[in-house]
Amino acid sequence: MSKVYFKNADSSLEPNKISDYAKGLVDTLVKRENVELAQEIPLKVHFGERGNTTFVKPEYYNGIIDYIENQNRKACFIETNILYGGERTIKEKHIKLAKEHGFTRIPIVIADGEKGEDYYEVESNLKHFAKCKIGKEFSKYSQIIVLTHFTGQMLAGFGGAIKHLGMGLASRGGKLAQHMNVVKPRIKNSACDKCRLCEERCAFGAITIGEKSYIDLSKCIGCAACNAICPTKAVKIISFRSIGSIFRMFGSPFHERLVEYAYAAQKNRKVIHVSFAMNITRGCDCDPRTMKPMIEDIGILASTDPVAIDQVCYDMVKSSGKTLRGRYMLKYAEEIGMGSRKYEIVKDD
Repeated sequence: MSKVYFKNADSSLEPNKISDYAKGLVDTLVKRENVELAQEIPLKVHFGERGNTTFVKPEYYNGIIDYIENQNRKACFIETNILYGGERTIKEKHIKLAKEHGFTRIPIVIADGEKGEDYYEVESNLKHFAKCKIGKEFSKYSQIIVLTHFTGQMLAGFGGAIKHLGMGLASRGGKLAQHMNVVKPRIKNSACDKCRLCEERCAFGAITIGEKSYIDLSKCIGCAACNAICPTKAVKIISFRSIGSIFRMFGSPFHERLVEYAYAAQKNRKVIHVSFAMNITRGCDCDPRTMKPMIEDIGILASTDPVAIDQVCYDMVKSSGKTLRGRYMLKYAEEIGMGSRKYEIVKDD
């Protein structure tokens, strides 16, 4: 049974108060569970898509940053590039948007390079993956603090610590691998201007540009650089048809792949999870729109167990009268040894 430390909080509070609560939970967890802090600790965050207004405010993280710096440790924000189109597809624009959203206090590291092609492989030897492609910069760190906004999520059902690990630490190629056999890259010929940038970029000869341009999936390794470099967005990764196929599968294979990447991302690392169950919307922080919370705010949680902290958030949402898909992720994560669905809530009064 895993301990999950909990503090009631809501978004009507002043940001410095929420920041203090988060700091207190981390301090409690470190002391009670004898967690040794590394010299450099990246904070895995989500900078929020442009147009989204409910992502976790950077001010909420100040207390945790203070805590790290008071321990004579260094901190940085760390993220990976996204798979689909948008400003967070390329490092330069990604960092620019992060700073516009207020993430300016500590350095920003985009772990998988300029266009998401930089990765290292972690052995997992599980059902779907023998190895997983994780953003290269993560290889430098023995410890991560994963700062998660618990929300609903279109494909996964809910976005919690497991998704933040699995999709959030994966390189673009790793993200694509999680969708493969469900979502495949293709070239939309009507949008292709025959510039050949993707063909030149591909190191495996998987792309042919001509009268009918196409990607040979038997050669494609899933690095997703073609999608990032295409100036006309002719290389398509996610379509309404592919999303529909995921829903028809009830998510199980996709969920398993996501969980296996989460397993690889946290393997041999000392990970602290802090989840903000506030402004819980049906969509996630990747949605470029204003959304209304589906329930009242719950609070802030901390644990070293990603399965337990997600299970608590899931159960608390359910107890409010709302339900989320994705429960199978928790079952599979427990089966492969990521953590426990049994938990003890330790309230910080």
